This record gives sequence, structure tokens and C-alpha cells, in this order.
Amino acid sequence: MWPRVDGLRGLELGTPGEMRRWLTDLVLSGETATAGLLAEYADEGEELEHLGERLALIDDDGTHAATVEITGVTVVPFAEVSFAFARDEGEGHTSIEHWRETHAEFWAAEGTRVDDGTEIACLRFTVLPM
Repeated sequence: MWPRVDGLRGLELGTPGEMRRWLTDLVLSGETATAGLLAEYADEGEELEHLGERLALIDDDGTHAATVEITGVTVVPFAEVSFAFARDEGEGHTSIEHWRETHAEFWAAEGTRVDDGTEIACLRFTVLPM
């Protein structure tokens, strides 16, 4: 189960430490998308986010850094994630191949190998004023 903060489901990006600090800063500076493995929802006993849902963005210190509102939810196979979505994550990917390579490496390091058919939850959101 994901953390709950101030009555909201928590959104923790990446892994704790430098990566989470970097990804949280990207969101706070205006980036508006993130991708996750659909299988993680079942593993964690969580439902997929829905349009209009508000989430607590949790920083590396476990603090409620911002509230985001879900503006788009799409589930697609890994091979069908678009470069437009990858760009909106704001991580500096130069091509969709670069995005796929870095995300596959990340998930493999976390214990999950992905292939072209692995289902990816592509979330779009906006940061709400605190």
C-alpha cells in the first residue's frame, strides 16, 4: 500500500535519495508526467489513479511537497509510450529509444524486467497551489 498524507494517496517518484530529490524538483518546476508499471498497482493493492484525483507529492524527507491533480491516465504497452509523453516527464530524454533504455534499466535494477508488451501507466497531472 502506498503512503497516505493529509488524506491523500502519496506519490513518491523514483527511489529515495538523489533520484527522488531530482524528480520532485522537476515536478515543482513544472514537469507534468510520470510513468509506472501497471503491475505495481496490483502488487501494492492500489487502484489506478483517476481523472481529477489529487495526490500528495512526497519528497525525499517524507514531506508533502505539493498536491497534484491527475489530468490524464493512459495504460499502454512499453513499446507504445510516445515520445511526447517521455518529453513531458522532463528527464531530458533525447529520443523515445533513450527513454525506453533508461526506464528499462531503472525497472530492472528494481527487480522487474520489462519487454515491449509490459503495461505502463502513463500519468499526466498539474501541480496545485498550496
